[in-house]
Amino acid sequence: MPVVTAAELEKQGRRATEDLPEQGATLTAEAAELYARFFKVLSDPTRLRLLALLLEAPAQGRTVSELVAALGAPQGRVSTHLGCLRWCGLVQAVREGKYVYYRLCDERIRLLLSTAGTLLQEHMAGIASCGVIR
Repeated sequence: MPVVTAAELEKQGRRATEDLPEQGATLTAEAAELYARFFKVLSDPTRLRLLALLLEAPAQGRTVSELVAALGAPQGRVSTHLGCLRWCGLVQAVREGKYVYYRLCDERIRLLLSTAGTLLQEHMAGIASCGVIR
């Protein structure tokens, strides 16, 4: 997959956002590509676990050390995934003294994950056995 610069993504995002369909309308190829990229952000188990931990975080958020301990994952992996979530605008990092706290940028993530959980419960067998998704 070719590397896309931030400027190109921003340009594509503007164009695809302008093409987002009304409810019930067909997706353009550009809009579908942008939707797919959005769901790829959520397609990693570590990133989903990070979002879940941040949903339940205290108001100031959680430090990388807290997230590493909660996940039992290497610090480098946690930092990489936090960087992805931050770049994509789902989490923010806030420095308070010598600590950097991570927290969600948008409470709608709670609704998104809740809706996904409901859909997963209703379609779990098919999703678990799908041979196309790896």
